[in-house]
Amino acid sequence: MMLKGKDIISIKDLSEKEIFEIFEVAKEMVPIAKGRSLDLLKGKVLATLFFEPSTRTRFSFETAMYRLGGNVISFADPKLTSLSKGETLADTIRMVDSYSDVIVMRHSYEGAARLASKFAEHPVINAGDGAGQHPTQTLLDLFTIWSHIGKIKDLNVGLIGDLKYGRTVHSLAIALSNFGANLYLVSPKGLEMPDHILREIREKVKPKITDDMNSIIGDLDVLYVTRIQKERFPDISEYLKIAGSYRVDLALLEKAKKDMIIMHPLPRIDEIAPEVDYTPHAKYFEQAFNGVPVRMAILSLVLGVR
Repeated sequence: MMLKGKDIISIKDLSEKEIFEIFEVAKEMVPIAKGRSLDLLKGKVLATLFFEPSTRTRFSFETAMYRLGGNVISFADPKLTSLSKGETLADTIRMVDSYSDVIVMRHSYEGAARLASKFAEHPVINAGDGAGQHPTQTLLDLFTIWSHIGKIKDLNVGLIGDLKYGRTVHSLAIALSNFGANLYLVSPKGLEMPDHILREIREKVKPKITDDMNSIIGDLDVLYVTRIQKERFPDISEYLKIAGSYRVDLALLEKAKKDMIIMHPLPRIDEIAPEVDYTPHAKYFEQAFNGVPVRMAILSLVLGVR
């Protein structure tokens, strides 16, 4: 019951013990996520507030709630709410909090989820805030690695692509460094990992930083690919200069370990060739599915029924 009533805004809000508690419960939830159902959260209401577009995160949270017998209230277009009339975020949160038992929120502004937690009496779960944090994505990423390899410590993990704007890799890099993984950071010039994340990582590990994926591919146990975050570029011409900088294809994989796994938070654009989907390396669709059992675990734990 360590997590009962707890906000999950950043991966740093969770201890190692709490993370592994989520993993163990998620492991139990896998068969339920594949088509069974429980009444574990019967009578509970999840509010999903998505101020930015989402497919996997929103649907997996809502599926998780329904699989556990709960109900969902939601919006995916703030233009259809009282926010369009000038209602403040604080008042929206207070109102939604009075209707629900737990709130999941995605917002374009970094820090919005932390702010929302100040106005809500019930748990608030951050589903992504701007270029900031995405803790539940990190948890399902770690769960995917742990499920396949059985450990996280001492693994060689390459984070490749948009490390500046990609909030998934910010949370993941911090978590991996806490678990003692060896990090390889690969990005185009201008999209390097932010300094404040690097400083935190370097307190635990010494990451290898390069712009040459070919030079490190043979060392990796996990290749975590991200898309270039077009929507976060203030100048579209800057995006066009580096779009398509990296591409994982069969030729690249000839240099990789046979048991290396490839992950991607999705959606992908052109950074992973379609033919890679049919190799044993590809785990990104399984990774997306893992969002359901992991979020089932999170919801049941913060609501105090596990």
